[in-house]
Amino acid sequence: MDFDTRFEPRYGEAVPVAEDVLRLTVQNPSAFTFHGTNSYVVGRETLAIIDPGPEDEMHLAALMKAVDGRPVSHILVSHTHKDHSPLARKLAQETGAIICAEGPHRPARPLHVGEVNPLQESADVDFMPDHALGDGEVIEGDGWAIRALHTPGHAANHAVFALEGTGILFSADHVMAWATSIVAPPDGSMSDFMTSLDRLLEREDRVFFPGHGGAVTRPRAFMRGLRTHRRMRERAILQRITDGDRNIPEIVAAIYRDTDPRLHGAAALSVLAHLEDLVGKGLVTCEGEPAIDSIYLPA
Repeated sequence: MDFDTRFEPRYGEAVPVAEDVLRLTVQNPSAFTFHGTNSYVVGRETLAIIDPGPEDEMHLAALMKAVDGRPVSHILVSHTHKDHSPLARKLAQETGAIICAEGPHRPARPLHVGEVNPLQESADVDFMPDHALGDGEVIEGDGWAIRALHTPGHAANHAVFALEGTGILFSADHVMAWATSIVAPPDGSMSDFMTSLDRLLEREDRVFFPGHGGAVTRPRAFMRGLRTHRRMRERAILQRITDGDRNIPEIVAAIYRDTDPRLHGAAALSVLAHLEDLVGKGLVTCEGEPAIDSIYLPA
């Protein structure tokens, strides 16, 4: 994968990225959020705001400055991780906008007996949209129309937003130029992620504006590379098991040996996501349901 890590966040500043589209980046950098979460203000007269971000008073003030007294009709939330959705309610109180999202937070599958969701602390479990967006539903404003597309994988309720008639798609955490999206069971699902990726590959969007980092300027070529990357990772995991690795720590140590150790926990969850998919395909076996501490064998 040819990732693009060039990005200037310009915290507190509304950066024009397309006609009638402004980007504002929250100052919440981390190994998982890159330089921070991107919010987008869409429109000229009546506005929509996409992914208001975490509860952050400085970012709220920056968003209200960018709004500059104009009406905000809709707040669109791509998914309910705490770096994307919590500010929505306070922003709605300030603007009177309707909060729209696929739905409340939920895991991609039921938890197994004794299983703990390691990402539970990053989930905005209190979030509830005013309006649940149907797949393909179009929200219209003054001079703009935004289509919601359900893209589960990174999160069960993940959606992306296409700005109709422009070739612009706000890809949130599904496709980002700087890194691959984290897919961590039970919060996310690799099989769902790949299906959603194939769905976006059928479209003809010309640019993606993601939830973190800069634009994906050749989205179809990038997504083909991303799909190949995921399939290569799947084959590498299958090969490690064929060669004798039996648990996730052994696989992570081999495949992610050049990765920042701070990310090895996330890498283990990504391996689990692939193993869930491989078990589902009948290529790998384990006793009981696939879990982070299971013993895995070739089928």
